Amino acid sequence: MPRRRILLLAAPALLVAPRARAQTPAWPERPISMIVAYPAGGGTDVAARLLAKVMERLLGTSIVIVNRPGAGGEIGFTELARARPDGHVIGFINTPTIMTIPIERPNARFRLDDFAPIANVVDDPGCIWVRPASPFRGVADLVAEAKRRPGTISYGTSGVGSDDHLAMLHLERLTGAKFLHIPFAGGAPVRTAALSGQIDLGVANVGEGVADARQGLLRALGVMAPQRWEGAPDLPTFREQGFDLVDGSMRGLAAPAGVPREILQRLAGVTRQALGDPEFVAGATQLLLPLRYLDPDAYRAELRRMDEGFKALWAQHPWRD
Repeated sequence: MPRRRILLLAAPALLVAPRARAQTPAWPERPISMIVAYPAGGGTDVAARLLAKVMERLLGTSIVIVNRPGAGGEIGFTELARARPDGHVIGFINTPTIMTIPIERPNARFRLDDFAPIANVVDDPGCIWVRPASPFRGVADLVAEAKRRPGTISYGTSGVGSDDHLAMLHLERLTGAKFLHIPFAGGAPVRTAALSGQIDLGVANVGEGVADARQGLLRALGVMAPQRWEGAPDLPTFREQGFDLVDGSMRGLAAPAGVPREILQRLAGVTRQALGDPEFVAGATQLLLPLRYLDPDAYRAELRRMDEGFKALWAQHPWRD
């Protein structure tokens, strides 16, 4: 074949090769930001900090926790959804608020489809916490008193449309009782208010309160799980006490929609590797984090299933402040 023809045939390949390399740059090129839509010290924040510490060792780059609390999570979730989808900004997303905020707020600046799920990390059942001196010993006497004094027993949650809030609304529908809702910006301020006596009940995930319970600072009335949690085997479920209520919050990692698939898969793989790392396992055990790993496809399918359920719930029982 003439040399000139060989060069002409090779020229397109020479032009394509640099372009292909430009489409898949080395990653990560700089530190990664991990957005947490709640204040420091809450259940999501402590899980994020533990996970980031192990992930940055596995990735060989630093991961900076960025707390963006406010509006029940909307501020942080919006910042994550609007970030550049290059894998250098990731964040924790929490159920149900990642779905309930767009449902209840037509002007919310994000939708579930604005996120690329990476991996679920924590699946934390709900719980009602009281101070040790509280007269309430279980769910039944709490409900009885709420019926006797409707709208006077206060409970704190991490916000309108949170798992804690929806759980208490479910309890009201089940029993006919009526409570007084006090929304906060996250789990940490709910804990503070419960410990100080500012509220009668702190409604928060079991992993957020069991350490205080072990120190005698709080006492649980019941856990909203299908069965007793191994981290607190003496804590009865709501179902055991005669109330068919199962609720909680999944907390996992997501990136902005549009992140390259290869980066998404690498992040998912590193997350799974981190969850099996001895340092993470020891920390998660100490922090009493109920873990549940889901890969990107399984996590996305679970979120979509839940989203349909919350839309149906809103159509029948729209939750309000």
